[in-house]
Amino acid sequence: MLRRIWLCAALLLSVSVAHAELQIEINQGVENPTPIAVVPFAWQGVGAPPEDAAQIVDSDLARSGQFSPVSRRDMLSYPSRESELFFRDWRAISAEYVLIGRVSVGSQARIDFQLFDTTRQQAVQEGTVTGPVSELRMLAHQVSDSVYKSLTGIPGAFATRLLYVSVTRNPEGKDFYRLTLADADGRRPIVLLEGRDPIMSPAWSPDGKEVAYVSFETSRPAIYRQNLLTGAREQLTNFQGLNNSPAWSPDGNSMALVLSKDGNPDIYLLNLSSRALARLTRHFAIDTEPTWMPDGKSLLFTSDRGGKPQIYRYDLRTKKIERVTFEGSYNARARVAQDGRNVALVHRREGRYHIAVFDLVTDRLTVLTETSLDESPSIAPNGSIVLYATKRGDDSILGAVAVDGGVSFSLPARQGSVQEPAWSPFVTPQ
Repeated sequence: MLRRIWLCAALLLSVSVAHAELQIEINQGVENPTPIAVVPFAWQGVGAPPEDAAQIVDSDLARSGQFSPVSRRDMLSYPSRESELFFRDWRAISAEYVLIGRVSVGSQARIDFQLFDTTRQQAVQEGTVTGPVSELRMLAHQVSDSVYKSLTGIPGAFATRLLYVSVTRNPEGKDFYRLTLADADGRRPIVLLEGRDPIMSPAWSPDGKEVAYVSFETSRPAIYRQNLLTGAREQLTNFQGLNNSPAWSPDGNSMALVLSKDGNPDIYLLNLSSRALARLTRHFAIDTEPTWMPDGKSLLFTSDRGGKPQIYRYDLRTKKIERVTFEGSYNARARVAQDGRNVALVHRREGRYHIAVFDLVTDRLTVLTETSLDESPSIAPNGSIVLYATKRGDDSILGAVAVDGGVSFSLPARQGSVQEPAWSPFVTPQ
């Protein structure tokens, strides 16, 4: 956030002991969630199944807040094929939909699934997902995505991933930072980088194969890129002063970033092939936190050139800058949904920092959260959920809220604090 970048002091945040894995706590769902029965999937393989794929789907749908999965204890049978399904049994327990499936593992893992409407007594969807055995959990998330889209009309984002920074404080009071990659439900955390030096501003490449971030391992902030498949790292900048807020262009060819090497913090554009650097803004104010519009023709950024932090737009063709937000004295850290319309940002109201959504078409700003120290918003690739960092007591946790405010859940670390979340684009598992 801008208030942290200006001072730089918050790079040394006071946090408690952290563990990489997140847990899910559902805070609020829609008023009348759709009852659905996710029947345990039949297993066709040797030994015990490596994952309970149906339970993963059940948890995904429950976390969305749109569905109320039926408890397995209330199910009268466990069908895995249509011929074994008796609709009266499911209507008796008020399940409007029933999902059945079969999991098989050979050279690859495979899930066959069918979704039924119990009122109309007919199938509404069926499908198959396949992939590496090691990615069975991700295949279950893909089933969740398919079911979610079938019933809501919105693509699911369960088979995506998260980046975040966790911090461990040792008994001597020194912090240990970890850049962590996890599934969208917080499971299967993988540490990409760890050390005693602060890490911040993680960002995804548009193809989901690389990440960028700021690390202080050279004793001052520098921007790095890292390949998720090979682990190869490359330092992109190491100028005097700030090197911050990397943001990949939608075509993946360039990166917007913040540098103060020529004086005040300004927005620059780095060509990732030629390494040519172009300065976009020139102002005595602080220009920071760039984010791309989905068409790649313009950038949003935060600036206090009007006296207080607000969101501005930079047109790459005309080089014109126009102010976007006017409501309130503080709007910062904009992140644009893929529809190019909704912008998640940090909005200050009565001295409290909230996550809000700004509609670029109607100019309407809607505050989504009731907590007071919210920061670092990131929008799911389907545009439905905003992920952000907030405080719970002395710890930093991740929160999530639907753009319509109807659903919210928390993702605290099992121990300690997490911050700086970044939601991946739609990606194929590595």
